[in-house]
Amino acid sequence: MKNFLIGMNSRERNDLIISWATISLAFAFILSDGFFDLFNFSIALLVSIIGVGTGFVLHELAHKYVAIRFGAQAEFRAWKIGLILALVLPIITFGRFLFAAPGAVYIFGERISVKQNGLISIAGPLTNIVVAFVFLSLLLLFETSQLLNTIAVSGAKINFFLAFFNMIPFGPLDGTKVFSWNKAVWAIVFFFSFFAVFFLF
Repeated sequence: MKNFLIGMNSRERNDLIISWATISLAFAFILSDGFFDLFNFSIALLVSIIGVGTGFVLHELAHKYVAIRFGAQAEFRAWKIGLILALVLPIITFGRFLFAAPGAVYIFGERISVKQNGLISIAGPLTNIVVAFVFLSLLLLFETSQLLNTIAVSGAKINFFLAFFNMIPFGPLDGTKVFSWNKAVWAIVFFFSFFAVFFLF
């Protein structure tokens, strides 16, 4: 993990780790149907930490380093309201809804074009889709291990969900900026991730 966090100050690293932990707990609640069965919740938490660790962290790092590639400054910041919603909504909706936006990469650059902003924004969801397929490929390598199969399937689900959720063209989500840049690219990524989330599994 340390190598992934090169170039970050202590606040940015802490915000990223806190957000990772928060959203992992939220996904674990949904995957295990609550806290009532501690064994199932523990397994779900392990799966979520791995799935969210690869999905959420790599998603945000993709935004950050593509922005830096375009000459901008970029820094991840946790969003307190988003952290609270990520934890509370799965509980009060009995695991039916998850708000997966505990923070975001803030970009500072006066010369970022609409296209560059769209490319920066789509980097995160595309990373999730790639990671989801990596998880699915593990099913072929570890088809006899129930635990690894569970991790692979859940990791793929989590990453496809993160891609779909972030491509919704609403508010500050990535989909809004991608939609403004290129509607065809937005439609391909959005509907592919939608299909993966609601039909593939």
